[in-house]
Amino acid sequence: MSVQRKGVPAVAPHFHQDGSTPVPGSDPAWLDTILKGDCVAALERLPKNSVDLVFADPPYNLQLGGDLHRPDQSRVDACDDHWDQFASFEAYDAFTRAWLLAVRRVLKPDGGLWVIGSYHNIFRVGSILQDLGFWILNDVVWLKSNPMPNFRGKRFTNAHETMIWASPSRDAKYTFNYEALKTFNDDLQMRSDWHLPLCTGGERLKDGEGQKVHPTQKPESLLYRVLLASSNPGDVVLDPFFGTGTTGAVAKKLGRHFVGVEREQDYIDAATARIAAIDPLDPAALDVTRSKRAAPRVPFGNLLEAGMIAPGAKLTCAKGKHTAQVRADGSLASGDHTGSIHKVGALVQGQEACNGWTFWHIMEAGKRQPIDVLRQAFRKAAPAAG
Repeated sequence: MSVQRKGVPAVAPHFHQDGSTPVPGSDPAWLDTILKGDCVAALERLPKNSVDLVFADPPYNLQLGGDLHRPDQSRVDACDDHWDQFASFEAYDAFTRAWLLAVRRVLKPDGGLWVIGSYHNIFRVGSILQDLGFWILNDVVWLKSNPMPNFRGKRFTNAHETMIWASPSRDAKYTFNYEALKTFNDDLQMRSDWHLPLCTGGERLKDGEGQKVHPTQKPESLLYRVLLASSNPGDVVLDPFFGTGTTGAVAKKLGRHFVGVEREQDYIDAATARIAAIDPLDPAALDVTRSKRAAPRVPFGNLLEAGMIAPGAKLTCAKGKHTAQVRADGSLASGDHTGSIHKVGALVQGQEACNGWTFWHIMEAGKRQPIDVLRQAFRKAAPAAG
Protein backbone atom coordinates (compact mmCIF):
# COMPACT_ATOMS: atom_id res chain seq x y z
CA MET A 1 0.00 0.00 0.00
CA SER A 2 1.22 3.48 -0.84
CA VAL A 3 -0.27 6.62 0.62
CA GLN A 4 0.34 9.95 -1.08
CA ARG A 5 -0.29 13.25 0.68
CA LYS A 6 0.00 16.74 -0.72
CA GLY A 7 3.59 17.82 -0.38
CA VAL A 8 4.64 14.61 1.37
CA PRO A 9 6.40 11.66 -0.28
CA ALA A 10 4.46 8.41 -0.34
CA VAL A 11 5.61 5.78 2.14
CA ALA A 12 4.59 2.15 2.41
CA PRO A 13 3.12 0.85 5.66
CA HIS A 14 5.44 -1.69 7.21
CA PHE A 15 5.80 -3.72 10.37
CA HIS A 16 8.24 -6.35 11.52
CA GLN A 17 6.87 -9.85 11.68
CA ASP A 18 8.85 -10.58 14.86
CA GLY A 19 6.79 -7.99 16.70
CA SER A 20 9.43 -5.25 16.81
CA THR A 21 8.70 -1.83 15.37
CA PRO A 22 10.76 0.29 13.02
CA VAL A 23 12.88 2.94 14.69
CA PRO A 24 12.13 6.38 13.24
CA GLY A 25 15.07 8.41 12.02
CA SER A 26 15.27 11.82 10.44
CA ASP A 27 12.93 10.58 7.71
CA PRO A 28 9.51 9.89 9.26
CA ALA A 29 9.23 6.37 7.89
CA TRP A 30 6.67 5.52 10.58
CA LEU A 31 4.05 7.76 8.97
CA ASP A 32 1.14 5.88 7.36
CA THR A 33 2.27 2.61 8.91
CA ILE A 34 0.90 -0.11 11.14
CA LEU A 35 3.29 -0.96 13.98
CA LYS A 36 2.90 -4.49 15.25
CA GLY A 37 3.13 -5.07 18.98
CA ASP A 38 2.00 -3.83 22.36
CA CYS A 39 0.89 -0.19 22.16
CA VAL A 40 3.04 1.04 25.08
CA ALA A 41 6.23 -0.51 23.73
CA ALA A 42 5.50 0.66 20.18
CA LEU A 43 4.77 4.23 21.20
CA GLU A 44 8.10 4.45 23.02
CA ARG A 45 9.71 4.27 19.58
CA LEU A 46 7.83 7.27 18.20
CA PRO A 47 9.31 10.75 18.60
CA LYS A 48 8.07 12.93 21.44
CA ASN A 49 5.30 15.39 20.47
CA SER A 50 4.96 13.83 17.01
CA VAL A 51 1.20 13.34 16.58
CA ASP A 52 -1.61 15.88 16.29
CA LEU A 53 -4.60 13.75 17.24
CA VAL A 54 -5.20 10.43 18.98
CA PHE A 55 -8.29 8.28 18.59
CA ALA A 56 -8.22 5.41 21.07
CA ASP A 57 -10.64 2.50 21.10
CA PRO A 58 -9.16 0.48 23.98
CA PRO A 59 -10.45 -2.85 25.27
CA TYR A 60 -13.71 -2.26 27.14
CA ASN A 61 -13.19 -4.98 29.78
CA LEU A 62 -16.75 -6.13 29.17
CA GLN A 63 -16.73 -8.79 31.92
CA LEU A 64 -19.06 -11.07 29.96
CA GLY A 65 -20.23 -14.21 31.71
CA GLY A 66 -21.30 -17.19 29.62
CA ASP A 67 -22.62 -17.38 26.08
CA LEU A 68 -25.37 -15.05 24.94
CA HIS A 69 -28.17 -16.38 22.71
CA ARG A 70 -30.99 -14.83 20.71
CA PRO A 71 -34.61 -15.95 21.25
CA ASP A 72 -34.14 -18.44 18.37
CA GLN A 73 -31.19 -19.90 20.34
CA SER A 74 -28.58 -18.73 17.81
CA ARG A 75 -25.40 -17.61 19.52
CA VAL A 76 -24.58 -13.88 19.58
CA ASP A 77 -21.11 -13.07 18.25
CA ALA A 78 -20.14 -10.98 21.27
CA CYS A 79 -16.72 -9.60 22.15
CA ASP A 80 -15.11 -12.35 24.24
CA ASP A 81 -11.60 -12.18 22.77
CA HIS A 82 -8.56 -12.56 25.01
CA TRP A 83 -7.46 -8.97 24.46
CA ASP A 84 -10.61 -7.72 26.21
CA GLN A 85 -10.09 -9.77 29.38
CA PHE A 86 -8.45 -8.45 32.55
CA ALA A 87 -8.00 -10.12 35.92
CA SER A 88 -9.39 -7.20 37.93
CA PHE A 89 -10.34 -3.55 37.81
CA GLU A 90 -6.93 -2.77 39.27
CA ALA A 91 -5.25 -4.55 36.35
CA TYR A 92 -7.40 -2.61 33.88
CA ASP A 93 -6.58 0.68 35.59
CA ALA A 94 -2.85 -0.05 35.44
CA PHE A 95 -3.18 -0.88 31.74
CA THR A 96 -5.12 2.35 31.13
CA ARG A 97 -2.60 4.51 32.96
CA ALA A 98 0.29 2.94 31.02
CA TRP A 99 -1.13 3.55 27.56
CA LEU A 100 -2.35 7.05 28.41
CA LEU A 101 1.13 8.00 29.64
CA ALA A 102 2.61 6.62 26.41
CA VAL A 103 0.08 8.62 24.36
CA ARG A 104 0.74 11.77 26.36
CA ARG A 105 4.45 11.64 25.45
CA VAL A 106 3.88 11.48 21.68
CA LEU A 107 0.94 13.91 21.57
CA LYS A 108 1.74 17.52 20.69
CA PRO A 109 1.06 20.11 23.42
CA ASP A 110 -1.85 21.49 21.39
CA GLY A 111 -3.06 18.12 20.17
CA GLY A 112 -6.29 16.32 20.96
CA LEU A 113 -7.32 12.94 22.34
CA TRP A 114 -10.53 10.97 21.82
CA VAL A 115 -11.28 7.82 23.81
CA ILE A 116 -14.37 5.71 23.20
CA GLY A 117 -15.88 3.25 25.64
CA SER A 118 -18.98 1.85 27.27
CA TYR A 119 -20.27 1.94 30.83
CA HIS A 120 -17.88 -0.93 31.62
CA ASN A 121 -14.78 1.24 31.28
CA ILE A 122 -15.30 4.86 30.23
CA PHE A 123 -15.73 6.26 33.75
CA ARG A 124 -12.51 4.64 34.92
CA VAL A 125 -10.72 5.97 31.83
CA GLY A 126 -12.09 9.47 32.42
CA SER A 127 -10.90 9.51 36.03
CA ILE A 128 -7.39 8.43 35.06
CA LEU A 129 -7.33 11.00 32.24
CA GLN A 130 -7.95 13.75 34.77
CA ASP A 131 -5.42 12.30 37.20
CA LEU A 132 -2.77 12.53 34.46
CA GLY A 133 -3.52 16.20 33.75
CA PHE A 134 -5.62 15.90 30.59
CA TRP A 135 -8.41 18.46 30.30
CA ILE A 136 -11.81 17.07 29.27
CA LEU A 137 -13.45 19.23 26.59
CA ASN A 138 -16.63 17.23 25.93
CA ASP A 139 -18.18 13.86 26.35
CA VAL A 140 -19.90 12.88 23.13
CA VAL A 141 -22.59 10.21 23.11
CA TRP A 142 -22.78 7.95 20.07
CA LEU A 143 -26.46 6.99 19.89
CA LYS A 144 -26.75 3.83 17.82
CA SER A 145 -29.67 3.89 15.44
CA ASN A 146 -29.60 0.08 15.19
CA PRO A 147 -28.35 -1.27 18.57
CA MET A 148 -28.26 -4.94 19.47
CA PRO A 149 -31.31 -5.81 21.61
CA ASN A 150 -30.94 -6.92 25.22
CA PHE A 151 -31.82 -10.56 24.65
CA ARG A 152 -32.03 -11.53 28.33
CA GLY A 153 -34.50 -8.76 29.07
CA LYS A 154 -32.95 -7.94 32.43
CA ARG A 155 -31.47 -4.52 31.59
CA PHE A 156 -32.03 -1.60 29.24
CA THR A 157 -30.84 -2.05 25.67
CA ASN A 158 -27.29 -0.68 25.44
CA ALA A 159 -27.96 1.85 22.69
CA HIS A 160 -25.00 4.18 23.09
CA GLU A 161 -21.28 4.49 23.67
CA THR A 162 -19.46 7.47 25.15
CA MET A 163 -16.46 9.30 23.73
CA ILE A 164 -14.30 11.62 25.81
CA TRP A 165 -12.63 14.46 23.92
CA ALA A 166 -9.69 15.94 25.82
CA SER A 167 -6.66 18.19 25.39
CA PRO A 168 -3.25 17.62 27.01
CA SER A 169 -3.81 20.58 29.35
CA ARG A 170 -6.37 23.18 30.29
CA ASP A 171 -4.58 25.91 28.30
CA ALA A 172 -3.90 23.88 25.15
CA LYS A 173 -4.87 25.53 21.85
CA TYR A 174 -6.52 22.41 20.45
CA THR A 175 -8.03 22.18 16.97
CA PHE A 176 -11.80 22.50 16.71
CA ASN A 177 -13.30 23.17 13.29
CA TYR A 178 -16.48 24.68 14.70
CA GLU A 179 -17.67 26.36 11.50
CA ALA A 180 -17.04 23.21 9.46
CA LEU A 181 -19.13 21.11 11.86
CA LYS A 182 -21.87 23.73 11.83
CA THR A 183 -21.95 23.70 8.02
CA PHE A 184 -21.90 19.89 8.08
CA ASN A 185 -24.98 20.03 10.35
CA ASP A 186 -27.13 22.30 8.12
CA ASP A 187 -25.90 25.51 9.78
CA LEU A 188 -26.81 24.32 13.27
CA GLN A 189 -24.28 23.92 16.07
CA MET A 190 -23.10 20.32 16.24
CA ARG A 191 -24.45 18.72 19.40
CA SER A 192 -22.75 16.20 21.62
CA ASP A 193 -25.25 13.43 20.78
CA TRP A 194 -24.42 11.79 17.47
CA HIS A 195 -27.05 9.53 15.89
CA LEU A 196 -25.12 7.06 13.74
CA PRO A 197 -25.68 3.39 12.84
CA LEU A 198 -23.46 0.48 13.78
CA CYS A 199 -20.99 -0.79 11.22
CA THR A 200 -23.02 -3.08 8.96
CA GLY A 201 -23.40 -4.17 5.34
CA GLY A 202 -20.51 -3.86 2.93
CA GLU A 203 -18.46 -1.80 5.37
CA ARG A 204 -18.30 -4.67 7.89
CA LEU A 205 -15.19 -6.74 7.20
CA LYS A 206 -15.86 -10.49 6.95
CA ASP A 207 -13.53 -13.47 6.69
CA GLY A 208 -13.74 -16.29 4.15
CA GLU A 209 -16.48 -17.97 6.20
CA GLY A 210 -18.61 -14.88 6.42
CA GLN A 211 -17.73 -14.16 10.05
CA LYS A 212 -16.84 -10.73 11.40
CA VAL A 213 -13.10 -10.07 11.24
CA HIS A 214 -13.35 -7.85 14.33
CA PRO A 215 -16.21 -7.91 16.88
CA THR A 216 -16.24 -4.15 17.58
CA GLN A 217 -15.40 -2.55 14.23
CA LYS A 218 -16.39 1.12 14.37
CA PRO A 219 -18.32 2.77 11.53
CA GLU A 220 -16.37 5.11 9.27
CA SER A 221 -19.07 7.75 9.79
CA LEU A 222 -18.01 8.06 13.43
CA LEU A 223 -14.33 8.60 12.59
CA TYR A 224 -15.22 10.94 9.74
CA ARG A 225 -16.92 13.26 12.19
CA VAL A 226 -14.12 13.01 14.76
CA LEU A 227 -11.39 13.82 12.22
CA LEU A 228 -13.41 16.56 10.54
CA ALA A 229 -13.98 18.20 13.93
CA SER A 230 -10.52 18.05 15.46
CA SER A 231 -7.83 17.70 12.80
CA ASN A 232 -6.66 19.29 9.56
CA PRO A 233 -5.26 17.92 6.28
CA GLY A 234 -1.66 16.82 6.77
CA ASP A 235 -2.10 16.16 10.50
CA VAL A 236 -0.85 12.91 12.02
CA VAL A 237 -3.58 10.79 13.61
CA LEU A 238 -2.54 8.00 15.98
CA ASP A 239 -4.71 5.00 16.82
CA PRO A 240 -2.98 2.87 19.49
CA PHE A 241 -5.62 0.10 19.18
CA PHE A 242 -5.82 0.01 15.40
CA GLY A 243 -7.91 -3.12 14.91
CA THR A 244 -9.06 -3.39 11.32
CA GLY A 245 -8.04 0.18 10.52
CA THR A 246 -11.15 2.37 10.50
CA THR A 247 -9.07 5.33 11.71
CA GLY A 248 -6.44 4.78 9.02
CA ALA A 249 -9.04 4.37 6.27
CA VAL A 250 -10.81 7.63 7.13
CA ALA A 251 -7.50 9.46 7.69
CA LYS A 252 -6.28 8.47 4.23
CA LYS A 253 -9.59 9.50 2.67
CA LEU A 254 -9.45 12.93 4.35
CA GLY A 255 -5.80 13.70 3.60
CA ARG A 256 -4.46 13.04 7.11
CA HIS A 257 -1.47 10.87 7.96
CA PHE A 258 -2.02 7.93 10.27
CA VAL A 259 0.02 5.63 12.44
CA GLY A 260 -1.55 2.59 14.03
CA VAL A 261 -0.47 0.06 16.63
CA GLU A 262 -1.93 -3.44 16.62
CA ARG A 263 -0.93 -6.80 18.16
CA GLU A 264 -3.09 -9.21 16.16
CA GLN A 265 -1.73 -10.21 12.74
CA ASP A 266 -5.20 -11.01 11.36
CA TYR A 267 -6.34 -7.48 12.09
CA ILE A 268 -3.17 -6.01 10.57
CA ASP A 269 -3.70 -8.00 7.38
CA ALA A 270 -7.32 -6.87 7.13
CA ALA A 271 -6.43 -3.23 7.84
CA THR A 272 -3.60 -3.20 5.30
CA ALA A 273 -5.85 -4.46 2.51
CA ARG A 274 -8.65 -2.13 3.54
CA ILE A 275 -6.53 1.02 3.56
CA ALA A 276 -4.86 0.09 0.27
CA ALA A 277 -8.29 0.20 -1.39
CA ILE A 278 -9.03 3.75 -0.20
CA ASP A 279 -8.75 6.57 -2.73
CA PRO A 280 -7.80 9.87 -1.05
CA LEU A 281 -10.00 12.86 -1.79
CA ASP A 282 -8.70 15.54 -4.12
CA PRO A 283 -6.72 18.05 -1.99
CA ALA A 284 -8.91 20.84 -3.33
CA ALA A 285 -11.93 19.13 -1.77
CA LEU A 286 -10.38 18.95 1.71
CA ASP A 287 -10.74 22.62 2.59
CA VAL A 288 -13.50 23.35 5.10
CA THR A 289 -15.54 26.30 6.29
CA ARG A 290 -13.61 28.35 8.84
CA SER A 291 -14.52 31.22 11.12
CA LYS A 292 -13.43 34.76 10.31
CA ARG A 293 -11.19 34.64 13.37
CA ALA A 294 -9.24 31.81 11.76
CA ALA A 295 -8.45 33.92 8.68
CA PRO A 296 -5.02 35.62 8.50
CA ARG A 297 -4.94 38.96 10.31
CA VAL A 298 -4.86 41.98 7.99
CA PRO A 299 -4.03 45.38 9.55
CA PHE A 300 -5.82 48.32 7.90
CA GLY A 301 -2.40 49.74 6.98
CA ASN A 302 -1.84 46.78 4.64
CA LEU A 303 -4.59 48.11 2.39
CA LEU A 304 -2.76 51.44 2.04
CA GLU A 305 0.52 49.67 1.22
CA ALA A 306 -1.26 47.64 -1.44
CA GLY A 307 -2.86 50.73 -2.97
CA MET A 308 -6.36 49.43 -2.29
CA ILE A 309 -7.25 52.62 -0.44
CA ALA A 310 -5.40 55.94 -0.42
CA PRO A 311 -4.60 58.47 2.31
CA GLY A 312 -7.24 61.17 2.22
CA ALA A 313 -10.02 58.75 1.25
CA LYS A 314 -13.38 59.44 2.84
CA LEU A 315 -15.17 56.74 4.83
CA THR A 316 -18.75 56.82 6.09
CA CYS A 317 -20.98 54.67 8.25
CA ALA A 318 -23.67 52.61 6.52
CA LYS A 319 -26.20 55.46 6.64
CA GLY A 320 -23.73 58.27 5.91
CA LYS A 321 -24.30 59.88 9.30
CA HIS A 322 -20.66 59.64 10.41
CA THR A 323 -17.65 60.40 8.21
CA ALA A 324 -13.90 59.99 8.64
CA GLN A 325 -10.77 60.60 6.61
CA VAL A 326 -8.00 58.03 6.14
CA ARG A 327 -4.55 59.23 7.20
CA ALA A 328 -1.15 58.07 5.92
CA ASP A 329 -0.48 55.76 8.91
CA GLY A 330 -3.78 53.94 8.57
CA SER A 331 -5.50 55.91 11.32
CA LEU A 332 -8.76 57.84 10.87
CA ALA A 333 -9.71 61.38 11.73
CA SER A 334 -13.33 62.30 12.43
CA GLY A 335 -13.81 65.72 14.00
CA ASP A 336 -11.81 65.72 17.22
CA HIS A 337 -11.48 61.94 17.19
CA THR A 338 -8.39 60.16 15.86
CA GLY A 339 -7.21 56.59 16.07
CA SER A 340 -7.69 53.18 14.51
CA ILE A 341 -10.71 52.23 12.43
CA HIS A 342 -12.11 50.47 15.51
CA LYS A 343 -11.38 53.23 18.03
CA VAL A 344 -12.82 56.05 15.93
CA GLY A 345 -15.85 53.94 15.02
CA ALA A 346 -16.55 53.47 18.73
CA LEU A 347 -15.93 57.14 19.63
CA VAL A 348 -18.28 58.62 17.02
CA GLN A 349 -21.05 56.32 18.30
CA GLY A 350 -20.31 56.88 21.97
CA GLN A 351 -19.70 53.16 22.45
CA GLU A 352 -17.01 51.14 24.20
CA ALA A 353 -16.06 49.05 21.17
CA CYS A 354 -16.69 48.77 17.46
CA ASN A 355 -15.75 46.49 14.57
CA GLY A 356 -14.34 49.11 12.19
CA TRP A 357 -14.23 46.65 9.30
CA THR A 358 -18.03 46.44 9.17
CA PHE A 359 -18.86 49.94 10.50
CA TRP A 360 -16.87 52.02 8.01
CA HIS A 361 -17.87 52.01 4.34
CA ILE A 362 -16.50 53.18 0.99
CA MET A 363 -18.35 54.06 -2.20
CA GLU A 364 -17.99 51.20 -4.67
CA ALA A 365 -19.90 51.22 -8.00
CA GLY A 366 -22.25 53.86 -6.62
CA LYS A 367 -23.04 51.85 -3.49
CA ARG A 368 -21.71 51.92 0.04
CA GLN A 369 -19.66 48.79 0.80
CA PRO A 370 -18.02 47.93 4.14
CA ILE A 371 -14.25 48.22 4.03
CA ASP A 372 -14.21 44.52 4.93
CA VAL A 373 -14.63 43.83 1.19
CA LEU A 374 -11.16 45.32 0.69
CA ARG A 375 -9.74 43.11 3.43
CA GLN A 376 -11.27 40.03 1.81
CA ALA A 377 -9.81 41.03 -1.57
CA PHE A 378 -6.41 41.54 0.04
CA ARG A 379 -6.52 38.04 1.56
CA LYS A 380 -7.37 36.49 -1.79
CA ALA A 381 -4.55 38.32 -3.52
CA ALA A 382 -1.95 37.72 -0.80
CA PRO A 383 -1.00 34.10 -1.76
CA ALA A 384 -0.51 35.10 -5.39
CA ALA A 385 1.63 38.02 -4.34
CA GLY A 386 3.79 35.73 -2.23
